[in-house]
Amino acid sequence: MVIQRWQSVLLFIVALVMACFTFMSLGQVQLTDYSLNFTTLGFTYEGEATDGAPTGYMFRTWAFFIVSLLSFILPFINIFLFKNMRLQKNICLIEVFFLLAVVAIGCTYGYYHFDGAQVSWSSLIVAPLLAFVADIMAYNRICSDQRALRSADRLR
Repeated sequence: MVIQRWQSVLLFIVALVMACFTFMSLGQVQLTDYSLNFTTLGFTYEGEATDGAPTGYMFRTWAFFIVSLLSFILPFINIFLFKNMRLQKNICLIEVFFLLAVVAIGCTYGYYHFDGAQVSWSSLIVAPLLAFVADIMAYNRICSDQRALRSADRLR
């Protein structure tokens, strides 16, 4: 017997929020000559290129993209591991570390990569925090379901 209720919804919320974070713009970096769009894939030049202005990616951030992508894929996979609660709990804890890594790498790239730049973040920057809270809540729900199952087994 397996109880799987709210933790599936919470893990789906984590996956959805981190998917938005991974594939959408996180903010803009304003330099003296031009501005850059900041995504998990890197920094791209904003605007249309005229008179030989640069286009495309100025700098790619593959590590940030991979960690962010893993923090999107792990909770989605974790939804389907409901038959193995111990593994589901462990993956929730691993997801917490990935979310902390996403925050650390994002802040490092956003604030310390360009000297003298002004960074304006989008509202999507709070996505890892929301995912962190939902992941901890899912972990607590998994633990309470595990306790309920052990209690029911003792009564048998």
